[in-house]
Amino acid sequence: MQITIKETQNPAIIKFEFQDFITKNQNYEFKNIDETKNSPLAQKLFYLPFVKTVYISGNFIAIERFSIVEWSDVKDEVAQQISDFIADGGKIIIEEQSFVKKIPITVYSETTPNPFTLKFVVSRMVTKKAIECKNIDETAASPLAKELFKFPFVKEIFIDENYITITRYEIATWDEITLELRTFIKQFIENGGTVVDESLIVENPNQEKQQIANFNNLDTTSQQIINILEEYVKPAVAADGGNILFDSYDEKTKNVKVILQGSCNGCPSSTFTLKNGIENMLKNMLHDNEIVVEALNA
Repeated sequence: MQITIKETQNPAIIKFEFQDFITKNQNYEFKNIDETKNSPLAQKLFYLPFVKTVYISGNFIAIERFSIVEWSDVKDEVAQQISDFIADGGKIIIEEQSFVKKIPITVYSETTPNPFTLKFVVSRMVTKKAIECKNIDETAASPLAKELFKFPFVKEIFIDENYITITRYEIATWDEITLELRTFIKQFIENGGTVVDESLIVENPNQEKQQIANFNNLDTTSQQIINILEEYVKPAVAADGGNILFDSYDEKTKNVKVILQGSCNGCPSSTFTLKNGIENMLKNMLHDNEIVVEALNA
């Protein structure tokens, strides 16, 4: 069985890809050897002292390492061990009934301020990292988004926490397609389909600014703006199926630039929200009436 070694955005995690699927629409995560009852391969891998976590999904095995080694020193050896194990008849996953049983979920739709965007809410968490797909070429990290783009009326997709926000083309109305989309999403997830593979998400530079390591490198005003957006603005726009990201702050012009995602992007009321909502909030909380808020993609 041919194995291809692939690096990921996380330097501690590397993927070993196969030509064919190795699981039946199931995802597995093993954090220690005691959890590997149904995976003889994962059990074997934990005998390697640098293995921290083993992920098995679709057509790949991903391994997170401890920092005692570098992947460049051991990845080829690990790939060979996996190959030899399988060639000798070793089992990757022992599929038990309890692991392939359908888990019923509910999916319902909510309108948003954007008439071309609908929010589909799932009864459980589907991702911890938000992902935006403008077209099918951007769906490497989301098998669900890839399948949804096969519907000719799907224009854009935004996925975060427990909801999928879909923007449609004008060729269809929500009355015609809502039930079809809701049913598809429900069946896809119940059958074990992967909504988002977080290890494949390419971090948006604007999302990285919100992370602690990069956040600490920003000026004080930019940090304050991010904190206000995170605490007061994001929960409100998330309720409408959208998201907002800080882009930059110009100390000379007092111009704040943001990125709108999901239902917020292209929404007719987004300009009003920016000027009368977010801009006024920043002026009041930062005590600076010269602040101007601009959406780069409004």
